[in-house]
Formats: sequence, structure tokens, C-alpha cells
Amino acid sequence: PYYAREFGVPLATLGAVLLFTRLLDALADPFIGRWCDQLLGRSVRRAWTVSALGAILLAIGFAALFFPPKEFQSSQVLWWCVGCLSVTYLSYSLVAVMHQSWGARLGGDGAQRAAIVAWREGAALVGVLLASALSLQAGMKISAISFAASLALGLFFLARAPRPMDQAQLLGDAPHPGMSTVSQDRIWLPFQTPDFRRLLIVYLINGTASSIPATLVLFFIADQLRASHLEALFLTSYFAAAGLSVPLWLRCVKAWGLSRSWLMGMGLSVAVFIWAASLGSGDIAEFVVICVLSGAALGADLVLPGALLAGVVQRAGHGARAEGRYFGWWNFATKLNLALAAGLALPLLQWFGYSPGNRSDGALNALTWAYCLLPCALKLFAAASLWRFWIRNHTPE
Repeated sequence: PYYAREFGVPLATLGAVLLFTRLLDALADPFIGRWCDQLLGRSVRRAWTVSALGAILLAIGFAALFFPPKEFQSSQVLWWCVGCLSVTYLSYSLVAVMHQSWGARLGGDGAQRAAIVAWREGAALVGVLLASALSLQAGMKISAISFAASLALGLFFLARAPRPMDQAQLLGDAPHPGMSTVSQDRIWLPFQTPDFRRLLIVYLINGTASSIPATLVLFFIADQLRASHLEALFLTSYFAAAGLSVPLWLRCVKAWGLSRSWLMGMGLSVAVFIWAASLGSGDIAEFVVICVLSGAALGADLVLPGALLAGVVQRAGHGARAEGRYFGWWNFATKLNLALAAGLALPLLQWFGYSPGNRSDGALNALTWAYCLLPCALKLFAAASLWRFWIRNHTPE
């Protein structure tokens, strides 16, 4: 929305830019994951140093993205966007995969792994709330400065975080037979694990369902609800509900396990977005409730799949050796979801006659179908896949 409003870039062009840069980022994630494994295996200090260098690039790329040179023409602005997005995405991937791998190497049972992921994602949601408030109230210059300061603070705490376990501590036994040094170093190693393949299928479908409304929400607020002045209220309600729901999902995990709790979260999301399809101009209170409930469903998506993945790594005997590659492919799937959501949803909306500010019946119907109903269909498919590939097979957790 920023580049569409400020620089008049067409939606189809923006979709192509996001598709290209996110695919580039996604393809790099497995290689970044293997590098993180190598760094963590050699020295935690070296891993932290590389994270710090990645954070510096991340801060520079993010700031540059929102402040292209004023003398640039429209085509130059577009190439500036491509370059800055690529730097920002790739450096963020390095920092994020290292952080995720570090946390996965702390070990623990299902509840403990869920707690580790919950604290990480809960803190990230606090950051999202602060970022939303800053960008809307203080502008992008203050946001970029705050972003750099937050990265520095995060690195300070990471340097003092619990150290990852080595293989003997994490697995409590000898390496699994047949796991040679050569095979451990292969980038495709996670796909040798059937549980990972099954879980990744579910994650891909569910992630695509979540990425489409995330891409379109500001357009829905502006044109379907005609409430752009309340963006801060909606976003704050959504992310605050996600953070506050995390303890509830942890209770669900203790009662019903990780996979069944995730299934409940998918069901809640479908119910909420079917309701959203009935909203129109001025339905402010209803959309606040929808933001709260869909935010609660987001809490399940943030915490439970990552905890399931950490368990897959441990049970496969790849703990303290291959977490980076698992999370690299995991983030590849996340970026692929976002790329497909932007690369398909935005051009399709333009093709069906929607553009920002177009409030004709046909344009708004297309926006409602894309924002509300298509994600519901995909969520139902994800829920069926979770039941078929994971729960019905009596996979642990």
C-alpha cells in the first residue's frame, strides 16, 4: 500500500516485484540454514557475530526501502524497491533462521518447546504492535531508527541467552546409524524425514491461506469498510489478541496436544473469515471483533507449527546438527506462501477490476472473495491435510 499510494505503482507491478524478491529470499533460506548449522556447530560466538552483521544490513535495507532518493523517476523507484527488499529479506532471513535454530537447540518435551516458541513469537508480536503504532503515529523515519535500536537490543540479549546444547546433551544418545558427515551436510537432509514432509505440506497450505488476507487487509479496511482512519485500532486489536491468546494455546497443548490444538485454531479462523465476508461500509465494531478472534487464531499458527517442527528434528536424530536446514526450508515455505499471495492475489484483483479506491460493486465483490472466502477454502484444505497426514497417522504430538 505504501508504494501504491506514495509513488503510484500499479498493483500488478507490485505483485510481480514482491513475487520476485520473496522467491529470491525463499530460495536462499535453505542455504542460509545450512550455514547457520555450520556456524552454531563451530562457535556460538561466531554465530552471534554473523547475526550482528546481518542485523546491520537489515537496518540499512529497511530504512532505505522507505526513503528512495527524491530525484528518482518512477522506474528508478521500482528498481530501488527491488534492491532494498532483496537486502532486507535476505538479511532478515539470516538473523531469523539463526535465532530459530538457537531456540530449537535448547531441547525439551512438547510443552517446553511450545513455551520456547511462544515466548519468541510473543515478543515478536509486542514488536509488531510497537511498529504499527510508530509507523502510523510517528512516521517511517522514527520507525526506522527504532527498528535499528531494537535490533541492537535484541543482539545484546542474544549474547547473554542460554547456550545451545551439543548433540549428546540434546539427544541423550549416540548419533543415529547411517548419519555420515557427508549426509549431515546435505541441504536436502530434512526431506529424508517423512514427518517433516507431511508437516511441511500442511504448513504450506495453511500459510497460503493466512498470507492472502495479510496481503489484502489494508485494501479491505480502506475500500470495503471505508475506515482507513481506524487502521491502528484494527491492527492493534489483531496483534494484541494474538499475543494474549498464546497462554491459552499453551493450555490447550497440555490438554489436547500440539496438532489437535492447531486444528482448533484453523477451525476458529474459518468461522471468523466467513463472518467477515458479510461486512460492509461502517461495520466497525464487527470488524474489531473479527480482528480479535482472527488474532487469537493467529496465536495458534505462530506457536504450534514451530513446536511441532522442533519435535520432528529431535525424533529424526538431527538435533544439534541440522536445525538450521529444517528452519531454512520452513522459512522457504513461509516466503513461498507470501510470494504466491502477492504474486497471484494482487494481479487477479486488478484483472477483476479492483484497484485502490475503486468501490464499485464488482470491485468490492472481488476484494471480498479474495480477502475472506478464498482463505477459508484453503484453511479447510489445510485442516483436512493435518487430520489426514498427521493426526490420523498417530504421529507423536
